[in-house]
Amino acid sequence: MVQLRWQSNMGIQRYTFKDRSDAALQLKELLPLDRMKSEGWNLIAVSSGGLIIASEMNKRLKLPIDFIFSASITAPQNPECELARVSETEEIVIHQALVDAFEIQVDYIYGEATRKHEEKILSAVYQYRKGEHFKSMKGKNILLIDEGSETGLKLMCAIKTAFAQKAKAVYVAAPIMPSSVVEALDPIVDGIFCLQEIEDYIDTGYYYHEFETVDEETIETILERRDELQR
Repeated sequence: MVQLRWQSNMGIQRYTFKDRSDAALQLKELLPLDRMKSEGWNLIAVSSGGLIIASEMNKRLKLPIDFIFSASITAPQNPECELARVSETEEIVIHQALVDAFEIQVDYIYGEATRKHEEKILSAVYQYRKGEHFKSMKGKNILLIDEGSETGLKLMCAIKTAFAQKAKAVYVAAPIMPSSVVEALDPIVDGIFCLQEIEDYIDTGYYYHEFETVDEETIETILERRDELQR
């Protein structure tokens, strides 16, 4: 397996991107578009913001696109502290250092994973995909897309799912990520496309001038178009 890593040399500033559409256009310049089309890559968003970026990048590519849902598992007394994440296919990734630091029992993580999957993820699957299960990634070239990343858990959860489903190749694309996340992902995926790596990452919204919450109607519209592309 040959690891590939693309990164632009743009300067870092308070607002790196105007909005998600701007980020998508810039990120698209890093991607091997001809190869993606000829090999039929699947674009898989790991967040609602990532879905916007994936949709913007896909306007002319017309590649298969989807959204893999996941849910955060947080510390019992701190809902802002993400300890782990569970995907809609019930793959779980754990931030072991935080779990150890807070002396969290593994039973708590798995119990919360089951609860979040039943209450949150399945609800999203029924709402946005009308109950349709996530299509298998077996034998496919996968590009996992996010708008940024604080901890990397969303991407890692999706990567674990892709590996479990025996994807042919797994790539990651995000406009901006912490250097620590890029370094953690680099050895395990086939390629990373990132415009900027930040040493002292604040939060993803900090780097966007416009960073509105993605509404439900927008998600539904994009996933309805997904069905048209996959017919």
